[in-house]
Amino acid sequence: MKSGEDARLVSHVYWDRKERFALDRDRYPYWSMFAAEEGRFVYSIQDHTGEAGFGDLVICPPNTWFHRRTVSPLSFHFFHFGWEADTESRSAEELGPKGKISVADAERLSSDFRYLKRLAPERDRIAQAHKQHLLNDLLRLSSLERGADANPVQGGIATELQEAHRYMTVHAYAPLNMRSLAHSLKLTPVQLTRRFRAAYGMTPSEFVTELRLARACRLLEETTLSMDKIASRCGYENGFYLSRVFRHKRGMTPSFYRKAHRV
Repeated sequence: MKSGEDARLVSHVYWDRKERFALDRDRYPYWSMFAAEEGRFVYSIQDHTGEAGFGDLVICPPNTWFHRRTVSPLSFHFFHFGWEADTESRSAEELGPKGKISVADAERLSSDFRYLKRLAPERDRIAQAHKQHLLNDLLRLSSLERGADANPVQGGIATELQEAHRYMTVHAYAPLNMRSLAHSLKLTPVQLTRRFRAAYGMTPSEFVTELRLARACRLLEETTLSMDKIASRCGYENGFYLSRVFRHKRGMTPSFYRKAHRV
């Protein structure tokens, strides 16, 4: 996605805790994107294969086989869209990315998802315009974080630190061993911590904590799940520990946060 180019929304559907896809593969006449809120799925698009979950956008070009299979019950947004740029003289590669791209800004991502879920049943012109805006926000976020708009800060970040950033974004809600991650990048834990903080303004542990708390906030706002169940979905051992971290970082208890965000 280049500066000045926008996606034109064709359709948007929200699926809640889908156990399995009706078809294990399909192809569409438009660009397609899966954006997971909960759960995980595996995919294959030409030579792009992998597993995706919250924080990942999986994009497939038109008339291309999209293979997919749920790993766990999946809540996700499914988009069809085109590009407002001149598509006839340009290839799919020139128009936009394909395969999996990630968004690290979990709070902004969760906010976009909340609005999209609220708008999902609506089909009028105004709702369509709002959905198109949110679709472009998702694509712009990923573009900015990848440095596709010539962001000099991101462009100057070492490859191994970008890899650490991607890895933690994908695996934030499961047990994480920072020592093993550092060694896989041929760094000591101290080097990883120091260099990551210099690049991103926070330590790896602080980055993971922010991702986890952003998900906890969303679950407190949108569900009636117990603290233990929320903790298990956010990478914490139990609700007591999550509550302690939440109060320290957010300045309030989870129960107070939940009441404040319920009408």
